[in-house]
Parts: sequence; C-alpha cells; structure tokens
Amino acid sequence: MVEPVGNHYVIARPVYSENLFNEEHEKLHRYHKTFWDHLRLYFRCSPQRVKKIVLGLFPIVSWLPAYRFREWILSDIVSGINTGLVAVLQGLAFALLVNVPPGYGLYAAFFPVLVYFIFGTSRHISVGPFPVLSLMVGGAVVRLVPDDSAGNDTSTNTSTIDQERVMVAASVTFLSGVFQLLLGIIQFGFIVIYLSQSLISGFTTAAAIHVVVSQLKFMFQLSVPGFNKPFGIIYTLESVFSQITQTNIADLVTSILVSIIVFVVKEMNDRYKAKLPTPIPVELIVTVLAALISYFANFEEKFNVAVVGKLEEGFHAPVAPDVGVLQKCVVDGISIAIVGFAVAFSVAKVYSIKHDYPLDGNQELIAFGLGNIVGGSFKGFASSTALSRSGVQESTGGKTQIAGIISAVIVLIVILAIGFLLAPLQKSVLASLALGNLKGMLMQFKEVGILWRKDKYDCVIWVVTFLAAVFLGLDIGLATAVAFQLLTVVIRSQIPSCTVLANVGRSNIYRNRKDYTDIYEPEGVKIFRCSSPIFFANIEFFREKLITAVGFNPLRVLRKRNKALRKIRKMLKKGELQVTPKGFICMANHTQESDEELDNNRIEELDQPVNMTDLPIQINWGADLPPGITVPRVNIHSIVLDFSPVSFLDFSAMRVLQKTLKEFVRIDIDVYIAGAHEGFMEKLERCAFFDEEIKPSMFFLTIHDAILHILLKKDIASSPKLKLTEEKGSGNNYIVTPSNGLRSRECTIPTETKL
Repeated sequence: MVEPVGNHYVIARPVYSENLFNEEHEKLHRYHKTFWDHLRLYFRCSPQRVKKIVLGLFPIVSWLPAYRFREWILSDIVSGINTGLVAVLQGLAFALLVNVPPGYGLYAAFFPVLVYFIFGTSRHISVGPFPVLSLMVGGAVVRLVPDDSAGNDTSTNTSTIDQERVMVAASVTFLSGVFQLLLGIIQFGFIVIYLSQSLISGFTTAAAIHVVVSQLKFMFQLSVPGFNKPFGIIYTLESVFSQITQTNIADLVTSILVSIIVFVVKEMNDRYKAKLPTPIPVELIVTVLAALISYFANFEEKFNVAVVGKLEEGFHAPVAPDVGVLQKCVVDGISIAIVGFAVAFSVAKVYSIKHDYPLDGNQELIAFGLGNIVGGSFKGFASSTALSRSGVQESTGGKTQIAGIISAVIVLIVILAIGFLLAPLQKSVLASLALGNLKGMLMQFKEVGILWRKDKYDCVIWVVTFLAAVFLGLDIGLATAVAFQLLTVVIRSQIPSCTVLANVGRSNIYRNRKDYTDIYEPEGVKIFRCSSPIFFANIEFFREKLITAVGFNPLRVLRKRNKALRKIRKMLKKGELQVTPKGFICMANHTQESDEELDNNRIEELDQPVNMTDLPIQINWGADLPPGITVPRVNIHSIVLDFSPVSFLDFSAMRVLQKTLKEFVRIDIDVYIAGAHEGFMEKLERCAFFDEEIKPSMFFLTIHDAILHILLKKDIASSPKLKLTEEKGSGNNYIVTPSNGLRSRECTIPTETKL
C-alpha cells in the first residue's frame, strides 16, 4: 500500500525474502525461446516475411515511390551538382594516397554511388573515396608493388608499375567488399559497437597525420619510396628531409598558396554559413584557375612540375581480382571493411537523427559491400563517405540519394567528355586539396583535454589509438587499438568498485557510508556492494574486498577455531581443563604446542564446520578462552551483499562465491543477498549452488528487507547501542531506539515496513 503525503510517500508491506514474495505473488512461468527457436523463426518463410526481406534488401522500393518530386527535385539537383564537383576533385586527390594514377579516383567516385542509390538506407551521405581508406589501400599497394621494383624510371616501366598497383588496389577493394557483404548477410552490423567514438577519433586523427606525411612528396616533388611497416612514418620523414635540397620550388610555392586559399575560404564558409546560400566551391575555383595557369604558363616544361597528365576516357572492362593479391591482403581487407563501415555509419547516423529517419546497419554493410565489389571490378578503390563531401550534399539542400545520382552524372561527364581539361593540373594542387579536407580530423586533437576531464579511460584509449596508428601503421594500429580498448573493459570489470553501504536518513535508501554524514549502521551488520558483473577474472578481487570490508578472513577464523577445539579436547582429556557453569577453569600449566603439531597433516579437517556436540559446554568465542588458546574476535553477526548491480555470475565465480559464503556461515555469520536480478536464483539452482549451509532463504528483494529481517531476528536487546522494545498495543510494530548519537529521534520499524 502506497500513501502519498505531500512530497513524501508511506509504504506498508511485509518484509519480503525472495521465497516469501514468490509464495505470496504467483509468478508466471514464461517459455524462453532457445537458440533453435530463434533459428527456425529466422528461416521461416511466409509472404509477409518475403515482402519484408525484399523491402529491406532494396530500400529504393520504399522511398522512391514516395518521392516528393515538385518539392525536392530542385534541391536535389543543386545539391548533386555541388557534391559532384567536390567528388571529382576529391577522387583525383585521394587517388594520390592510393598511389595510382589520378583518373582511377573518378571510378571510385562513380560506381559505389550507383550501387548505394539502390541498396543504401541513408538519404544524405555522399558515397565515394575517403582519405583514411585511400591511405589504407595505398599501404597495401606500396607493400606489394614497391617503388624500386622496376629498377629504372622509363615510361614503360612506370606504366607497368601503375597497372600493377591499380590491380592491387582493385583486388583489395573487392576483398573488403566481400567481407562487408558477408558481415551484412549474417547480420553482423553490430560489429561497429566495438569501435568506440574515442577509438574512431584517435584513429582518424592518426590517419590524417599519415595523409599529411604521404602528400609531402607531391608538395615538394621528391622521389620518396613507400614504407608500409611499423615506424614507416619516421622512415618517410627521414627520406623527405634527406632530399629536401632537391625540392621543386614551383610545386612548393603552388602548394603553399593553394593551402592558404583553401584554408581561408573554408574558414569563411564555416563562419558565414548562415548567411551564404551555398558554400563557396573553393576546390572547384582553385582547380580551374590552377589548371588554366599551368596550361598557359607551360609550368610542366618551364619548371618541370608533376602534372596529372592525360586521363583515360571511358571505362575499363570489368576484371576479376588477382587471387595472389587476395591471399596476401586478408588482414588489409578486414581492416578496410570495418573502418569504412564504421566511419560511414557514424556519419549516416548523425544525419538520420537530425532528419528523423531509420538506419539499418546490416543493410548498410550490404550496400557498401556491393559498392566496393562493383567498384573494385571496374578498377576503382575502396569507398566510404568523406565528411566534407557529405556535409556539402546535406547543407546545399539534398533530400535523398537522387542528389547522389546527380553527383554521379557530374563524375560521368568528367570521365567521358572533359577529363582532358585537367591534364595540366599540378599534382601538388591535388595534394593541397587533400590536405584542405583534413581540418576536421586534425581539429580532433582538442578532444584529448575534454576527454581527460570527462573520462580518463576514454582519453587513454584516444592517445593509445593515435600513437599506435601513427607509429605502427593503420592496420596494426587499428588491431592494437581494439585490443587495448577491450583490455580497458576487462580491467574496469576485473577491478570493480566495491563499497560498504549504510542507511541514509533513516529511510530505505542505502549509499556509500563515506559519502554522507547522516548515516545509520546496525551494529554487527556489514552491507557490501560490488558494482560489476562477477566472473572468473574478478571473483578473487571481490573476495579480497569483502574480507577487507568485514575486517577478518573467515577461513583463518574457522581454522583457528577448529585448532582451538582440538586443544580444548586434548586438555579436557588430560584433565588440564575443568568445566564450570561460568566456563573453563585451567587446572595445570599449559605447554604451548606448535600449529604444525596440532594440524597433524589434516588441514582439510580445519576447513570443516565447527562441531561442539561432544563438548559438555557450548563455547562462546567472544568470551575469554583458556590460557594458550587465542582465536580472532568477530564483531559482526550478519553480512548483506547487494547484488543489484551484478548482471551475471559465471560458473567459476559461483564456485568461489559458494566457498566464501560457507566460510562465513561456518563461523556463525548470517549472509544475505539482496536485489538479485530475475533468473538469478534459477541459475543458481541449476548449478547446484544451494545445500544445507547455503539456502535460498538468504535471498531478499531489497537491502532494506534484509536489514529489517536481521533486526527482527537477532536479540537486539543485548546490544548496548540499539534497544528493541515491543510497543504495547501495536501488534507487530517495534520501536528502535538508537543510543549512538547518529540521530536523536526515535524510528519505528514495523514488521510491515513503514518508511
């Protein structure tokens, strides 16, 4: 019964143990589906399920018929044109990260968009090359086709190397697409949860550093080999600075000017985005001007600058991946598949929340997998989504993936018709444009200080991920970061927070006794909480903290008591002790005997329950014992374990917990477990946890139920600090009068709880 009184409430109910509650309230026995039930349900075939699968596999069937043509088409066209222009330039720029000719970046900006239009579930992301993925593909390319494999720099050998690298990039992309497709089919979209935001942030920041270093050779026009191995970034910087005197000044000046212009204009776009109808297309403007200046000033001949050169018109016939490359790049394929999906899904989730529509992680895996398979077949490289490009598509009014199709048309026009106009464009300009898109990722350094103030574990994950990815490489760094992140979870659960609780404000609220002043602790009772699942890795820590909380080791006390009983029996047999109504009287001088002699190689007997049935008197372990016999004093009679935060208990921990509880029970300490979740007792019963010493009656609904049960069970009148006197005419109500000064007023504790 609940009675509201102002902003207070009064509850009257019995003190409930788990058994009593289940007896009084009938519990429904629900059927829990087994693994085979779920499997049969998953593979069940019905018209409704077939329709659901088809609509899920082809999202376009759902949203395209509902397209608001008159309201949205103009916005999608404007957005698609802007996004397409950015996609062309980023495709050319990011191809340099893959170490393939720039034209192949256009294929990566075209084919995945078509596939995502049919299979994707996000309406706003722009699919195509992403610098981090491009760099990861480039690492595999350089490892399998290094710069020095040709032996000389003739155009024929350069062309051969380029074709080999294109094939490696296409094969790695195809393999990553296969992994993504398989993960989507087996409903493994949840894998992204193992990449925390801190890990992704640290990883992408490290990737941005790799991008900066990898573009230095184009900005300085130096011949720098690729170092795709641990500490490769250091070797790359060493190679750059060792050749710094050979820098092409024209390329360096162009890079600096383009970088400054791009940075300034992007800052203006950010600062005045509310006033600008559309962001200033600085990449397009810079590219057109740079190509015109390079062409009319004849930079290639005058200053020997490196240019994009002739772009191949049209498309290549689809090719099968190289089996040899697939065998050597399995790890690269898995890393690219997971990182590409994680980044794309994170961006898509932001826009789905902003515009209020659902996302399907498994379908996104299928869409990106098919996109990479098709893109790799046409000699493109891995695709995901670039943050800046998706921002352009959404901020310029894009409503659906119709904008994506329009952007693909722009890329198609460049591939088929006007690609030759980009031939005189300097590669240093593309490198500068690639760096201009890294501002957002490089600004993530600010997160370190924020994370340190909010969550030091997340801050350490960020720093370790960043350092591992920078110095060990993106592939090994990612694996190291994931392993370290999981290690922090293990550490946090292996060393959980354990606290001793006390009653706060004489209510049913129990909190850490160190945090409050107005607390009440029943004499002889310890309330212990472990805020973590209990399993094989932290059960010993749990046991140690519990022993520290109660102030003694129950096993040591038990063994000392059994040793004392052996001594007493031996002294009684020899007539050295005499039993009186007041206790034992020593009749002779006692000779100290060693513990080893008393143990007599039977240590197992010392761990058994104390048995005093053969003695003429029950020994009071709290009173004085015969000379020469010492046993640790125990100043508590009950322990309450708060298991409300314990989400699970594995079998290994169960055995240790059972052993620990028995040790307390054998030294006459009552143990109660409160707040265990649903199904906890059923699991314990299945695992034969209960016996004559450990009984189901020790389980209570709440801590307060357990405390009231203890107060009503024990002879409180014997305590000098707490007196329990039956109130006349009040039935089962009792008055608890504390004399310890914690609270001056009396507190009524009934059998039916009134709070």
